[in-house]
Amino acid sequence: MSRRVAYSALAIVCAAPRLVVLLHVRNAILASNAEKSDLFAQTFVAHGTYGLIPGEPSAYTQPLYGWFLIPVYWIFGRTWWSIGIAQILLAVVTAALVYEIGRRLLSPRAGLIGAAIATLNPYLIWHDMHINREIVDQVVAAALVLLTIVVAERPTWKLATLLGAVTGLSMLGNTRLIGIPVLCAVYLALRLPHVRATAIVCGLVLVGATVVVMPWLVRNDVNVGCFAITTDGRAMWKANNPLTYGLLSSGQWIDNIGQHPPRPPHPGYLTPDEAHGLYVKSHGRIKLHPDECLEMNFYENLAFTWIGDHPGAKAKLAALSAKLLWQPSVFETSGRPGAGTSLDVGRRVVEPVYMWIVYALAAIGLFVAPRAFVALALLLLAYQTGAALVFVGATRYRVAWDFLLAILAAAALQWLVKRVRSR
Repeated sequence: MSRRVAYSALAIVCAAPRLVVLLHVRNAILASNAEKSDLFAQTFVAHGTYGLIPGEPSAYTQPLYGWFLIPVYWIFGRTWWSIGIAQILLAVVTAALVYEIGRRLLSPRAGLIGAAIATLNPYLIWHDMHINREIVDQVVAAALVLLTIVVAERPTWKLATLLGAVTGLSMLGNTRLIGIPVLCAVYLALRLPHVRATAIVCGLVLVGATVVVMPWLVRNDVNVGCFAITTDGRAMWKANNPLTYGLLSSGQWIDNIGQHPPRPPHPGYLTPDEAHGLYVKSHGRIKLHPDECLEMNFYENLAFTWIGDHPGAKAKLAALSAKLLWQPSVFETSGRPGAGTSLDVGRRVVEPVYMWIVYALAAIGLFVAPRAFVALALLLLAYQTGAALVFVGATRYRVAWDFLLAILAAAALQWLVKRVRSR
């Protein structure tokens, strides 16, 4: 099977169901926005400020998805079709990268099956057609895995640096992945045979990540006031406080923390989100300047203090987070979109059936896929689980890495077909 045929088939398999969903939800895409990156992109296009308020630079979210949206809005405008088509194209690129992983590890046919399994995830088809940052997490994750495999086979300075750059992008897309460059370097150190060459390759991976992330850190230090990827320390606190377990176990999300959370002193009393809300309501007359760095330190200290003072409660919360991350059904919150509609059938029936099949095949794949890939997949999935233990787990945080399970499932199917034919 040629790449041309495979890419064409994947483009159809990936784009067709997403296009159907896009046309179905076109009137709700912009109205149901819950992603800060959308507001950041709008402010940048209109006023040249990457923030929530014109003239007030902010680092209150991970920047990668906002950077993806900016050229889309700048060139085509902020419309349902411009966002939808751009995200369909990203999904197609992700599917092509997953195909290349499977093609390299297994065979062209198995690569096509693995990419199809990954891209036809029912949750992903729906999720990709809304304003959610996981769409960029997916393509970066697939590129990261492909490059790690290639560098392990053919370690050159260019490929190692490129891998490092991609790991840097992964951190800018999701701060949970701050340890990914080190994980990739450790994996390569275990795979490569020559000590000197291994040290150079691993060093270049870390250098590439630093080169990509450092300009954003310096920008935040100069314009916002702190050397950080994001100043949203409140998210860490919302995931680690006395109320979190009760919220999650009762079907609510961590944002439902209540109307009177603890507050840092002025000028960090209001969050950038709240300052933006006042700015909009006053039609630009009220323009506040919240101290994001003060707020970040305040909420992170609250979270770490709670964890240190209540290790048993944190262990209980971590177990729940791991369950929410890996359960095959979609975590249903009380404020979920489409509650009580046919979407809940997808959450409770269609997605679980799909994922149980993938889990079962991936379990077989652990024993028949190439050992080196199994080790990499387990390392990355263990890292995601660890991140969920520290923060919080949900389907949306796992789905960007489900293609690893899809490749393992494709390996299992290839092995099963061979056994049937041999009999």
